[in-house]
Amino acid sequence: MMTRLIPLLCLCATPLTAQDTEELALARATLSAIQPQSIRENVEYCGYLGLDENGAYIASPPTRGDTSSCLSDDPVDIAVITASYHTHAAYSPDYNSEVPSGDDIEGDEEEGIDGYVATPGGRFWYIDTLDDVLSQICGVGCLPHDPSFERETDYVVQQSYAFDELIEATGQ
Repeated sequence: MMTRLIPLLCLCATPLTAQDTEELALARATLSAIQPQSIRENVEYCGYLGLDENGAYIASPPTRGDTSSCLSDDPVDIAVITASYHTHAAYSPDYNSEVPSGDDIEGDEEEGIDGYVATPGGRFWYIDTLDDVLSQICGVGCLPHDPSFERETDYVVQQSYAFDELIEATGQ
């Protein structure tokens, strides 16, 4: 188990706390579980991660969105919301869905939480609203992915972006 965490730790500027590691594992498991359905139905799914009244990390049930957006239901069992999660539906050459969008970033910023995003190519992203940085936790195929996925040819997806760099690079 520890060998899986070593590459992840190398991506972080500061060491992960046990709390960060637990949240990250829950985000990955939650997105991995809903990603196949999101791709099959070609809709986004979203929800929240947080702490229950006993201090344990939990995920809210996913809310079904549409092809290009999702608005999470208010969580019932989460006492403290720590992050959002959502998928980006199925692959389409009409959408720039391999990076979080400006709307993804703004939504998390407005709620004062961080976020996790799964893309059709199976990339796993972290939106850090405190530092205004998006980081690719792992790349293509890391999470379940759309068999129709085709790598982007008009730009190179970077490992991380400052928020304004993402908007400039992708036009989102």
